Amino acid sequence: METISFPHFSPDRSTVHAALYTNVTNGAALRKRIIDAAVIEGEDGERERDAVNFAFIDARLITSRLHLQTAIYQAILAEAQGALRTRTVHSEVIWALNPTNNITEALRRYGVSEKTTAVIVVRIDGPEEGVEEKIAAAVAGTLTPFTELDTVTDWAAVKKASAAFNDARRATYATPPQYNKLNNDPDASKARIDNIVVSMVAMKSVMS
Repeated sequence: METISFPHFSPDRSTVHAALYTNVTNGAALRKRIIDAAVIEGEDGERERDAVNFAFIDARLITSRLHLQTAIYQAILAEAQGALRTRTVHSEVIWALNPTNNITEALRRYGVSEKTTAVIVVRIDGPEEGVEEKIAAAVAGTLTPFTELDTVTDWAAVKKASAAFNDARRATYATPPQYNKLNNDPDASKARIDNIVVSMVAMKSVMS
């Protein structure tokens, strides 16, 4: 598990914990648990919401630490400015990753599903103990170093997702040439793809 510090944000948003899990076997159950937690009432509901109070992200579409960190930063910044587009800072991370503004689509594309076999779990909070244990209790899989993210990323799927950026913006904005080149270049390097998708995330709040 990795820890990222943002000391310029408020204490309760200054620390981010992130973990990469592979060989995940409970994607469908985890998705159902997240959905059910939203409607359970009383103390049981509070406990269950705390147990899944994370951003659960399909790791196949994350190209680098910077890609992930950019989405996290944009989510925390949106919350600090009172400009969340979603209900929580964790769902905002998933929204920030998605090329379009549709949160339902973002959750379907970047969230966990019955097909998820690799997941990145993010907890945005202050300094907190026991986070790794809470994540391990929710995810059935193998805790994996982020240095192996490159082997998990589905680069073809990332390029396909980037095409949605063009489709969503074409009617309003002139499509930046680099995105067209990415979609039409089957030999685009991983570094170039990463640079472009990171730029997409960084630009999204400005263009939304």
